[in-house]
Amino acid sequence: MKPMRLTSVEELPKEPGWLYEVKYDGFRCLLVWEKNNVQLLTRMGKSLTAQFPEIIDFCRSLETDVSPFLPLTMDGELVYLVSTYKSEFSIVQRRSRMKSSDVVTDHARRLSCHLVVFDLLQLSGEQLTGQSLEMRKQRLNRFLEKMALPETPDYESPSLIQGIESANEPALLWEQADAENGEGLIAKKKTGVYEAGTRSKSWLKKKNWRVVTVVLTEYDETNNYFQGNVLLNGDWTPVVHVRHGFKEEEETSLVKMFRQNGVKEPAGKWLLPPSICIGVACIDFDGKHLREPRFHSFHLDKSPEECTWKTMNYQLGSVPQRVKVTKPDKPVWADASLTKADYLVFLQRAAPYLLPHLKDRLLTVIRYPHGTDGEHFYQKHVPDYAPEFVETRMDGDTEFIMCNSRETLLWLGNQLALEFHTPFQPAGCEYPSEIVLDLDPPSASEFNLAVDAALRLKAVFDELNFKPFVKTSGRKGLQVYLPLPAERFTYAETRQFTSFVCQFLCEQAPDRFTTERLKKNRGNRLYLDYLQHEEGKTIIAPYSPRGTEGGLVATPLYWNEVSETLDPRRFHLYAVLDRLTYEGDPFRFYRETAAENGAMLEAVLAKLTTG
Repeated sequence: MKPMRLTSVEELPKEPGWLYEVKYDGFRCLLVWEKNNVQLLTRMGKSLTAQFPEIIDFCRSLETDVSPFLPLTMDGELVYLVSTYKSEFSIVQRRSRMKSSDVVTDHARRLSCHLVVFDLLQLSGEQLTGQSLEMRKQRLNRFLEKMALPETPDYESPSLIQGIESANEPALLWEQADAENGEGLIAKKKTGVYEAGTRSKSWLKKKNWRVVTVVLTEYDETNNYFQGNVLLNGDWTPVVHVRHGFKEEEETSLVKMFRQNGVKEPAGKWLLPPSICIGVACIDFDGKHLREPRFHSFHLDKSPEECTWKTMNYQLGSVPQRVKVTKPDKPVWADASLTKADYLVFLQRAAPYLLPHLKDRLLTVIRYPHGTDGEHFYQKHVPDYAPEFVETRMDGDTEFIMCNSRETLLWLGNQLALEFHTPFQPAGCEYPSEIVLDLDPPSASEFNLAVDAALRLKAVFDELNFKPFVKTSGRKGLQVYLPLPAERFTYAETRQFTSFVCQFLCEQAPDRFTTERLKKNRGNRLYLDYLQHEEGKTIIAPYSPRGTEGGLVATPLYWNEVSETLDPRRFHLYAVLDRLTYEGDPFRFYRETAAENGAMLEAVLAKLTTG
């Protein structure tokens, strides 16, 4: 069976009788699930089963519960979710091209994908394609509920098969997808049957186009493609070949300009010095090319030198409409040539990884209104000019900002809040939901002491069966985390544990580590700061930038990266974004280890208490 296909439209229908869904950017496929056999098949019938073993393994883990419903077939999209409304196509695409099983396995471990399903075509061997969409949706949701699978996408969920939210009105869903730079929206006729292999007008898609400004330098008369470029490190770098979207007179004028002012090369190519700027509508950038490009408009008021790689990134990561951006070209990390636009690109793309660590925390930020070369100040209270979408919470006499949304994060970014510091417990809770040990060497040149301390802590935690995490501080040290169950341990209990662990390290290497608070008494030893872990104190959040030179970020690490070769200066804004795309998030399933760590901590505290 081939999947039913969608028809592109500029506007979605708004009359009754339609359901609306977010369009996720991935690989369309059918999940064909039979007893002792699970397959992922593309719309052309190609098998992706070997390329996405995590989906197959997840299916097999449900073998007992799913057996009454077999054979079944579901239609869906293979995605790498980075938020509720957006997936990252390049990660799925890269996986689909991998040949080595070892490479696939490693990629699946670091960047596990999801299958979001939106249609049920066969259940317990019964063919459902002749039933209405509304009926198929009902049966799909009942199946997901019985299997305890999420009925709406959750990028933090370990359930690798999930449903898709449907709405009766498109406006709010479009606003949410647009705010997160999602691919678009789909409208489906409620009464429609499943038309296998057909491009149907019962399923309509509207793309969320982003417009990127490029410079045309080449015309190929053999296929009518124009090559668009942007400036990267002083060189004109091709990012698109576009031929669609032009009106006849627009294309004719461009061709004439190339032939009159350009130089003809072999094989029918005309070259022109950088001078013509155009806007290209696309859905994303895959690392080499703008995806699904089409001509949008001429930008005759633009200088070619304005069309840069950084500008392209900023245009691709458009900021939600309710966030008003001022002075995007303002230097922020001047030593690294990073502007406010660069910072907002980072926040937009890093939001799915940063926001879970800010959620429901009383936030303290450090603002640098004139960039890192100027003055800075701490801010806890919400200013009176904050927009209505900024969530707040009173604690004592202070009304704190709660950064629970992408919009709030980007608004803070526009205010040049560069550092995000959070307490160890959620708002309204007196107990910590994590332990953090700050490993603070005397100077950046002695970072090796932090590496040594982290590895010794890892050995201790491994021996005690804890699941620790580690990140750079964004400055000169490292920080080791133990997630804990909420409202289970007091700060007095966690202090008992951290004091024991730090004293143990100091006894192992008294010439390298100390718990001495006074700097003058530490010598050249690393300070094990367990006293910082208490109510009212804060720590720099994972994936928060720092107001230091180079635009460095407090970056989560995999433990095998913690070695003598580790250099925290590598982790600047754009390097961290590349890292998330190619290496994944080491803290992705951070909260899942809390229960196990909680059980281990109870056992250790019992031993410490009894001596």
